[in-house]
Amino acid sequence: MNELIPKIGLEIHLELSTKTKLFCSCKNDPYETEPNKNICEVCTGQPGVLPVLNKQAVVFAYSLAKALKMKINNPSYFARKHYFYPDLPKNYQISQYERPLGENGVFEIFREKIKKEIRIRRIHLEEDTGRNVHFGNYSLVDFNRSGVPLIEIVTEPDLRNSDEVEAFAEELVLLIRFLKISEADAEKGQIRFEANISLAPGEELGTKVEIKNINSIRALVEAVDYEIVRQKDAIKRGEKIVRETRGYDEFKKITFSQRWKEEAEDYRYFPEPDLPPLVITKEIEESVLTIETPSEYKKRLIEEYSLSLKEAEILNRYRFLGHFFEEAFSELIGLIKKREKTRDLLVNYLLNDLWGLIQKLNIEFTEKLISPHEIAHLLYLLETNKISSRLVKEAMEIALTQNVKIEDFIKDKEMISDAEILNEIVNKVLEKYPQSIEDYLNGEEKALEFIIGQIMRETKGQANPQVVREIIKDKLRETKND
Repeated sequence: MNELIPKIGLEIHLELSTKTKLFCSCKNDPYETEPNKNICEVCTGQPGVLPVLNKQAVVFAYSLAKALKMKINNPSYFARKHYFYPDLPKNYQISQYERPLGENGVFEIFREKIKKEIRIRRIHLEEDTGRNVHFGNYSLVDFNRSGVPLIEIVTEPDLRNSDEVEAFAEELVLLIRFLKISEADAEKGQIRFEANISLAPGEELGTKVEIKNINSIRALVEAVDYEIVRQKDAIKRGEKIVRETRGYDEFKKITFSQRWKEEAEDYRYFPEPDLPPLVITKEIEESVLTIETPSEYKKRLIEEYSLSLKEAEILNRYRFLGHFFEEAFSELIGLIKKREKTRDLLVNYLLNDLWGLIQKLNIEFTEKLISPHEIAHLLYLLETNKISSRLVKEAMEIALTQNVKIEDFIKDKEMISDAEILNEIVNKVLEKYPQSIEDYLNGEEKALEFIIGQIMRETKGQANPQVVREIIKDKLRETKND
């Protein structure tokens, strides 16, 4: 048997962070604990009411479509998707079908081991349903979530394994958060995944199985891995894969059959008669937030700053840190005029020391604590031997924990590099510790470090250790020659 190659496509439902619902003025708060608090005649499907489209939801959807480099259908159209379920009061969902907002896009994954483009078939706007709450032999319906604005994102079956699925989902979530259209928090149900999986030799498509309502990227990866193995084993046994919808049990780590897969005709789509065509106006275009995608941003950081992919990954994942890095770089290079040195200083003290401190202290980092200007000035003083590396780290920690401005903390703490001043202090210390001089002359290197330590204590840490070391060595060399 030829090798069976998995072909995986994803369908992703994303809750948008608008203030109101998609077709009415009710508060968009699907996590309201009081049942049926944020509802009205429109989102509960009462007779004679008309939907009014939320403009901000359109801006958000258009922003994502542009970021995914999609063909924008202008106009696009809404349709009624019919099915019957207790939490769908109209017995249909307002969605988009034949002419969605965006089609034929692409999203690139750029990571250390995965570099490929995933085609995006379509994205469209639709309303969410309500929520069934089950109590023993009866159920209640909470309509707070009914009418919440969603974007559905559908990929082509270009993913080949769970590693690619995980990378795609994580990078897409980052893009969504950078666009500020949703928090995309899977634990809160703000983003939900469905995976379409088929196995066949070469580039053929096999019989597609859909895994519905997966609530985290971790569960998505587990479900994909399980389903690939299940289908492979079934095919090897000579069994026929059936087109069906399956669920995923996060406790048993298995997929399970739910129902035969519906076809588009089962939903009896037809144009929504109560909504006009959706036209993208110039005003909407001008409202769109344009940003670099994760792959574009990482590539630019590597090209402009000669960063490693690992370093670019950190700055991309925490984009505020990336902006901080670029601002600090722009200022610092203007001070020291050395591109490679500027990069090395920032990578070392920003990505390692400062970011390490932030994670250790578990605090929210803002520029009110430390600004790019302060970091640039601090590292300039270090590069020009005016302060020590120890003082840099101490200043950053004080700024983070005690809300003290860096410039106030380092005031009067610049290193003493004047040879004449240090010469007097060195003489004083050498007179005090003659045994250490003798130990060093007898080959004990630790004696030199002891002497330097005493000088640092004498100057309260402000002596330039490099200058001090040279002065001591010169004096001990003279003593030895005498």
